[in-house]
Amino acid sequence: MKPATIAFVLLFSLLAVSSTAEKFDFFYLVQQWPGSFCDTRQGCCFPDTGKPAADFGIHGMWPNYANCRRGNHHQEEDLAGTMLGEDVAAVFSAAGAVGRRGKCWPEYCDGGNALTPWAIRDLVKSLDQNWPTLSCKGGGRSFEFWSYEWKKHGTCSNLEQHDYFARALALKAAHNLTAILAGAGIVPSDTETYSLSSVSDAIAQATGHTANLECNRDADGNAQLFQVYQCVDKEGKQLIDCPLSMATKCGGDSIKLPVF
Repeated sequence: MKPATIAFVLLFSLLAVSSTAEKFDFFYLVQQWPGSFCDTRQGCCFPDTGKPAADFGIHGMWPNYANCRRGNHHQEEDLAGTMLGEDVAAVFSAAGAVGRRGKCWPEYCDGGNALTPWAIRDLVKSLDQNWPTLSCKGGGRSFEFWSYEWKKHGTCSNLEQHDYFARALALKAAHNLTAILAGAGIVPSDTETYSLSSVSDAIAQATGHTANLECNRDADGNAQLFQVYQCVDKEGKQLIDCPLSMATKCGGDSIKLPVF
């Protein structure tokens, strides 16, 4: 067997082994305020189960890297090119063995692992209440939303389908953001504004951990609290302090929490 062929077999074996478990550092549990989702120029659509409650709803639970791995990705490609030749390395990268790690998070890790209704049959009622779709693209079918989140993020979580959704639901229930903010006097209002720091402090004091906040803009251009990114350990069980900061997109410290 030629040295190049041996090198190819060895590298393929190493990558096959490493791909059995995705290597990431933490999850983002992302929850969105439905009033802010809907109070934009594009609006929203309610799911086929009806208008959701005025409560933060799960957007997703996303594996993430504490540091962007883009540099490592290019190093791996260079190594493959050196060992195998550029043509073989290009095929390897196109197959996804290296390429999906070129971002700061893993995604679409197992295209053949589609979400099945049977796997989450006992969670559907809770998912309808806590993980509804508000997008107008899916025709109000929340299962399509859950399927997309599983396909893009869940397949990279090292969790089974049921565990992925059940752990996200358990975290939301254990740290109810709507109740936490209400306890700090931060309640939905069409006229009141709040400081971003007061929202951040309320969440940190109630949960014991910092979170990242994201704003969007209402139809008049006012900043409103849109999404809360809580950071979770790699098992999807416990909140942790967020190892990364992110831009709030708020443009200032004054925000709204619109009525839904």
